Amino acid sequence: MRVVVVDDHQIVREGLAALLAALDGIAVVGTAGDGREAVHLVGELAGGSVGGPVGGSRVDVVVMDIQMPHLDGIEATRFLVGRHPGLRVVMLTMNEDDETILAAIRAGAVGYLLKGSGAAEVERAIRAAAEGGMVFGASLAARVAAFFAGARSEPAAPEEPFPDLSEREREVLRLLARGRSNDEIAGALYVSNKTVRNTVSGIYTKLHATGRADAIVKAREAGYGRDGA
Repeated sequence: MRVVVVDDHQIVREGLAALLAALDGIAVVGTAGDGREAVHLVGELAGGSVGGPVGGSRVDVVVMDIQMPHLDGIEATRFLVGRHPGLRVVMLTMNEDDETILAAIRAGAVGYLLKGSGAAEVERAIRAAAEGGMVFGASLAARVAAFFAGARSEPAAPEEPFPDLSEREREVLRLLARGRSNDEIAGALYVSNKTVRNTVSGIYTKLHATGRADAIVKAREAGYGRDGA
């Protein structure tokens, strides 16, 4: 099993990598200090262009922190899962509020553990994720189960806003709604500034927006710009 560890704290990152590397059947093939580095690293390991779709990831599991500079763990998870079919992401974080947990699940994470979890629990979660399971820390499992139980009893979720937008345009719009500049968006998505400008222009047209501020207002009214949205 090939694993990548992502955390902006060097001691945590290196300690976890060493712990996992000592386990049978697990190879730590790389580490990253933030979400942007993780996107780049997994793209390189997958043998495809950074940020581009690939046939199948050569990384099995990413262990991902959430609060990191440049690109947070939730946005990085959304990006990686969308680009690398079969990749499994397990969050390992200090954040234990319901909103963040649900945002991570919606972004595509299949596991969520709190820092402070025992080594055996982390190992079980990674192995279970690699085998196709969903795993949550003991203190979180009941809350997650309650969420899924409630979701089954509620009406179907509303359709995705802005159905005319492509997935790339949605990614750019989410970052616009979070107040990112074109340069920051280009860096986060590993595309050129020209590509971002062209994408933003297309978004304006499809949203019938008069400009950047109008597009941001429309996006935020639709729920974009919140954690995980």
